[in-house]
Amino acid sequence: MTITELLILGAAGIFAGILAGFLGIGGGTVLVPLLVALKYAPVQAVATSGLSIVITAISGSIQNWRMGYLSLSQVAGIGFPAVITAQIGAYLAGIFPPYLLLLTFGLLLWLNIYLIEVRKHLTAKKKAEAEQEELRGEAGQGDKAQLPITNHELPNNSNILFHPTFAKIATGSAAGLLAGLFGVGGGVIMVPLQILLLGESIKTAIQTSLGVIVITAISATAGHAARGNVLWVVGLILGGGGLLGAQVSTRFLPRLPDRIVSLAFRSLLAVLSIYVFWQAWQKFSNG
Repeated sequence: MTITELLILGAAGIFAGILAGFLGIGGGTVLVPLLVALKYAPVQAVATSGLSIVITAISGSIQNWRMGYLSLSQVAGIGFPAVITAQIGAYLAGIFPPYLLLLTFGLLLWLNIYLIEVRKHLTAKKKAEAEQEELRGEAGQGDKAQLPITNHELPNNSNILFHPTFAKIATGSAAGLLAGLFGVGGGVIMVPLQILLLGESIKTAIQTSLGVIVITAISATAGHAARGNVLWVVGLILGGGGLLGAQVSTRFLPRLPDRIVSLAFRSLLAVLSIYVFWQAWQKFSNG
C-alpha cells in the first residue's frame, strides 16, 4: 500500500464518517465506489466497507446516545430482523456478477430518492389535514357545540402508514439484506422506510438508522469474513477515519433544518447513482 493510497483511504473514511452522522448512512454508498475505483474486486469492496461501517456506526451511535437522541428499543426492533437477512445478502453478493451487483446498487439509490419524495408529499398532505381539523375544532368550541367525529377527521397521532411491528420488521429485513449484498449499513433504505412506514422525522430516522447499522454491519461483516472477502487493514484505516468524522457530524446534526438534511441526502444519492452506473458499464464492457 502506497502513501497516496493510505491518505486517500484515511480521507475517505473521515468523509464517510461525516456522512454517517449527518445522513444516517454507514458510508458504504461512498466507500464501495471508492474501493472499486482503487481496483479492488466489488465483493471485496462490499465486504471491506462493512468492516469500516462497524467502527463508524458504533462511534456515531455512542455520541447520539450520550446526547439523548437514540432510542435503544427502536434500534433493537428494527435491528434484530436484519441479523438474519444480512447473512442472506452476504451469500448473494458472492454469486452475482460484478456489473449486476453495481447496476442493482445504482437502481437502489434511485428508488430511495423516489421514496423520500413520496413521503414528503404524504407528510405535507397530512399536515394540511391536521390544520383543517384544528380550525374546525376551534370553530366548534366557539359555537359551544361539539361536532361528530368522522373517520376522515380522526386524529393522526403517529403518522404511521402500517402497523408499527410490521413496519419495523420490514425495515430491518430490507436493511440487513442490503448490508450484506451491497456493503452498505442499510441507511440508504432504512431512513426512507422509517420516514415512509413509521412516520419518523428525518432527523429521528437518521439517528435510529445509525444505531441499527451497528447491528446490520456486524452481521454482514461476519458473513463476509467467513468467506474471506474482508481486507482487514484497508477496513481498519477507513474505519479509523470514519470514527473521527462521525464524532464531528453527530454534534451538528440537531442544529440543521430538516429541509437541508433531506436535500443533502437526496443529492448524495443522485450523484452516487450516476457514478455507480458508470462503474457497472465499465465492468460489463470489460467482460
